[in-house]
Amino acid sequence: MNASREHLLWMYETMMLIRRYEETMAQVYLEGKLPPAIQRGLAFDIGSGPVPGEMHLAAGQEPVAVGVCAHLRKDDTVVGTHRPHHFAIAKGVDLKAMTAEIFGKETGLGHGKGGHMHLFDPEHKFSCSGIVGASLPPACGAALAAKKRGRDQVAVAFFGEGAANQGAFHEALNLAALWRLPVLFVCEDNKYAISVEKSESTAVPWNADRAAAYGIPGVLVDHNDALAVYEAAGAAIARARRGEGPSLLEVRTDRYFGHFQGDPEVYRPKGEVEELRRHDPIPALAAHLRRENLLDEAAEQEIEQRVAARVREAFEFARTSPYPKPEDALRHVFH
Repeated sequence: MNASREHLLWMYETMMLIRRYEETMAQVYLEGKLPPAIQRGLAFDIGSGPVPGEMHLAAGQEPVAVGVCAHLRKDDTVVGTHRPHHFAIAKGVDLKAMTAEIFGKETGLGHGKGGHMHLFDPEHKFSCSGIVGASLPPACGAALAAKKRGRDQVAVAFFGEGAANQGAFHEALNLAALWRLPVLFVCEDNKYAISVEKSESTAVPWNADRAAAYGIPGVLVDHNDALAVYEAAGAAIARARRGEGPSLLEVRTDRYFGHFQGDPEVYRPKGEVEELRRHDPIPALAAHLRRENLLDEAAEQEIEQRVAARVREAFEFARTSPYPKPEDALRHVFH
């Protein structure tokens, strides 16, 4: 499946947006956590700064998000992981509202009550969870609802390779195959489940091979390339829309940051990240666009300026938005 000019340019700009956003968040997140606290003899203060709590960033993993979401409509469902920003951005979630939520502000998607691992946007049918493997069952539910309503909507569950060893993975694949649900399961294989290398936790080389146990297609994209993901995801999503059931897609991708910000990454071989960055998927896609005469220097600068402006505006909006009032703790909750 060849990508259209529109899709190619959208993928490139969205990858640029994700990368700029994640790199900016990495800098902002450290505010108030380093280095004054260390100079006072204190450890890394995870609760300080404008963005308290854990932070999981996805720089390097952009091809998975854009290659899949390029085929989705607004009424399709996406359920992400605890590392969710790239999926949310590719699905069209409002950047300002998402950033405000991460900052814990009233103007955020969840009025500042969810934080970065719990982003919910009913308008774009996007959600995520901090629980490993929790994306798969809700995606099956959305796919079942679409099937019962006779609609051609699809659902996508993104998850990491570590989640493929959870019971929810096998339960969801079994149910989706049994009921022929219009769902795509996307395994984002960045080699590490927190700090455990895949070869030390998983009995099979590739999780895509596990699809055969449930009688559904399993496809492996073994390199971090947006065009390869686009092609594989397009076939699987088209199959789901035709009512032919679920598929499992595994993408070998690269995580440039630690599992979380502040991760000492002692489990990674020296120089690993530097080597991964030499195969950065964004310049690779840009080179393809230039070969196809779809991108020149002027267009590239325009995209960079547009992306920088969007990210700057989102962070300014989040910083200047008000925090929820104390009494708001009793609002938007179940009784």
